[in-house]
Amino acid sequence: MKYRIGDALLHVTECGSGPQAWVFLHYFGGSGRAWTQVAALLADRWRCVMPDLRGFGNSDTVTDSYSVNDAADEVLALVSALAIERFGLVGHSMGGKIALVAAARQPPGLSHLMLLAPSPPTPEPIEASERACLLACQTSRTAACRAARKSCGQPLPHALVQQVIDDRLRTSPAAWRWWLASGSCESVQDRIAQISVPVQVLSGMLDTNIPTAVIKREVMTRLPQARLRLLPGCGHLPPLEAPQAVAQALRDMAL
Repeated sequence: MKYRIGDALLHVTECGSGPQAWVFLHYFGGSGRAWTQVAALLADRWRCVMPDLRGFGNSDTVTDSYSVNDAADEVLALVSALAIERFGLVGHSMGGKIALVAAARQPPGLSHLMLLAPSPPTPEPIEASERACLLACQTSRTAACRAARKSCGQPLPHALVQQVIDDRLRTSPAAWRWWLASGSCESVQDRIAQISVPVQVLSGMLDTNIPTAVIKREVMTRLPQARLRLLPGCGHLPPLEAPQAVAQALRDMAL
């Protein structure tokens, strides 16, 4: 379904039911369907909400003045529009940075925060040459295929590789530029001390996009209440590479 949030239509997929919801925020170049396998493992007990963030998947594109703060506004407005009273935020990579800002607002009903390979609250350490290459080759299927395989610690099934590639290619050019040139460079570290709920961070031990060393240095040192859980054999895409481990971590957290 699509929901009007401010001046944009956001595409949202849902499954499951229960008194508590998990709201899943996807990675850069992805979409809400990245969480399909994780949500299927949780839908017996929880409501699972998987939006395509603005500019990604089937949602409207971003404006020139868009920011991480705007993205957090939209996530919390969506929670309100869906009449969700109690929820946990789950943010992956880009979605992790957005989740940090949203959680720092201390929204009513927020109970947990889980971050998977999160873009840190400091500017994401992407080499200038890599950033320029990403900006230049979004629409290249060859580059998308290469990036999809590089992001994984172990090979994904062909259908999931195609999903990663297709999601990247259908990302709006404005959103692609926004994150690389602006969003990923934002510092939000002055806000996250306001986070008051339990926090768990998952990091793939084979992640070369946002390595565990970066997570420890840029994320864990700024979130003293957070616990780090390492995922052996996993790269940068835990919801696709290790959905059972992610779902179990969420079950454990909610106990």
